[in-house]
Amino acid sequence: MLQNITSDFFFFHSTRLFCTMKKGEIRRNAKFRTKKEDKTSYFYYENVFLILKARKHFPSPAAGRACRLWKIERQKRRIRMKKTLKAALCAALACAMLAGCGSAPSSAAPASGSGSTGGSASTASDAPEYERATVRVAYMPNMGSGSSLITGIEMGYFDEVGLDVELTQFQGGPAEIAAMASGDIDIAQIGHGAHALCIEGQAKIFALDLLGISDEVLANTERGIETVADLKGKTIASTAGTSAEIVLDLVLGTAGLTTDDVTVVEMDANGCVSAMISGQIDACATWAPSTTTIKEQMGDKCVSLGSNGDFVDTVTFPGSFVATEKYASEHEDILVRFTQALMKAQDYRAANIEQVCEWLAKEIEADPETILATKDSGEWLTGEFLVGALADGTIEQYYDSQQQVFVDSGRIPEKVPVSDYVLFDVMQKAADAYTAAKS
Repeated sequence: MLQNITSDFFFFHSTRLFCTMKKGEIRRNAKFRTKKEDKTSYFYYENVFLILKARKHFPSPAAGRACRLWKIERQKRRIRMKKTLKAALCAALACAMLAGCGSAPSSAAPASGSGSTGGSASTASDAPEYERATVRVAYMPNMGSGSSLITGIEMGYFDEVGLDVELTQFQGGPAEIAAMASGDIDIAQIGHGAHALCIEGQAKIFALDLLGISDEVLANTERGIETVADLKGKTIASTAGTSAEIVLDLVLGTAGLTTDDVTVVEMDANGCVSAMISGQIDACATWAPSTTTIKEQMGDKCVSLGSNGDFVDTVTFPGSFVATEKYASEHEDILVRFTQALMKAQDYRAANIEQVCEWLAKEIEADPETILATKDSGEWLTGEFLVGALADGTIEQYYDSQQQVFVDSGRIPEKVPVSDYVLFDVMQKAADAYTAAKS
């Protein structure tokens, strides 16, 4: 057992590990003591994590906290390494430039009181200084929800604007918004379906992340299902309040059916995978990478009956970052900085999607090939696109079109002004900062 872990840094002391492999049982006994300042804390966190992995489960809440702290420390260490490398490269470049200036004719030398040193000092003084802040962010373990976040962390973009990002996984947008309302989370990345809660006033949208195309309705052909019409009377699993639920409504509508014609059972994405593979249900509506796993495991027994990609000509499926109205009003500066960093991350993601898949697979401890297979599960928007889309009203049109989907499905009674729940002022300030940093 791990007990009495009370500080952010701790290490092994008189560690004793007793291992027995009897009847598949692994037993561990380790003693720890705390130390508040330990520059090699990363390696101690890593050792703790390896022990926990060997046990196949966390033996106590304190041990779970140890694992989370290890992951945060790992992220910080990566950022420090990147900053050190960047500083070394800048120093080498500066030396090369000075050497070049030194070899130039004396007539080309700058006058006293001017020159490159003064210019560099001026540039450095113009760089914004940020008050550091920690942001607790909820996401779902898939490319649509986590790709820009993990990119911003890996590339150090959040660190550049003074933000330490702590990630927490959820299985759906409604649960994320509930966690924000209770104060456990500051910011969340949500899929299409949970936007209805924003329209109802439960959260404010402050950043557009992507347009999702990863939701799909899959069916078991051994249950006599080959077309959408064959779903009548069948049992279908879905997650309430998510984009998958909306796609299920749209797909059923192509055959003149509604949810009244089928039996819909509530399951999260992980539940849909196991239930489909084991034959407990006839069909499901869920998203990648769960859809990828189902199709790989079921092979010819699985048929795709439709996805949100089939409706992109008339419907948009935005994925967005949201916060509660209270948090947004009290921490607007943090939202602007977060969005500015996010826009840089979106640029990198669009140009290096396979690298991002690799990062995300490692973060969520998923099979890299499974995540790589979902690299086309979204329209990966860039910061440059978002600047233009904000200016010409495209972003507002996305959310207005989305509302119509909710109205048509009966999810909301009527449309409301998009500006009631989308913080365009935060988007604009972030866009201005992003543009200024590029110039």
